[in-house]
Amino acid sequence: MELTWHGHSTWYVTVGDTSLLIDPFFDNPTTDLDPSDVEMPDYVLLTHGHADHVADVGEFTDAAVVGSPELVAWVEDEHGAEETVGFNLGGTVELGDAFVTMHPAQHTNGLQTDYEYSAGPPAGYVISDTKPTQISDEESTTFYHAGDTALMTEMRDVIAPFLEPDAAAVPAGDHFTMGPTQAAIAVDWLDVDHAFPMHYDSFPPVEIDTDRFVNEVRGTGSDAEVHVLDGDETFEL
Repeated sequence: MELTWHGHSTWYVTVGDTSLLIDPFFDNPTTDLDPSDVEMPDYVLLTHGHADHVADVGEFTDAAVVGSPELVAWVEDEHGAEETVGFNLGGTVELGDAFVTMHPAQHTNGLQTDYEYSAGPPAGYVISDTKPTQISDEESTTFYHAGDTALMTEMRDVIAPFLEPDAAAVPAGDHFTMGPTQAAIAVDWLDVDHAFPMHYDSFPPVEIDTDRFVNEVRGTGSDAEVHVLDGDETFEL
């Protein structure tokens, strides 16, 4: 599994022969790319409807757009997406070589448009190369994109023991999401081997010193290795 961070909460994930782009927002200072520079993915996953997560979805409507039924309906209406996959919290869908489970995120939601739309529930995604079961599978590879969530005990009580992520990208920019301290607790609760901060340094309220996040993770006693990626950098999981 390859994980490429394009700044903010935008990730390009490759599972086998399947590519997934999460929360396309390329108008951030961490990436050097425009949407036209990015290879068209097979699927675009949207965690929620805020502008800094759906801003560039209209550039990728040749892909299948995946998210809550309400949010993908908006993409159909607003951007003319022809193929969508609407599903909901707790559900798992098979997308090519990937299995994607939608999990709640503790956050607000909404679409900044001239029309009244419900964007459905905010979410995070657990992406794996095997279908989740109650039987632990040490051969599987699993990545958790937490969306714009606050700290929540479901990370410790549900995601870690049952979905068993190997790596997690957690928002750490504070103000609109968790800051470094609570993001570090999330990493500890998730019991992952690899952790990536995201949703930071994109605009003034979310500017942080990432060393603080690294130190906070160490302070929890977590064994996770923290990776502060450069924009457009790829990590092989």
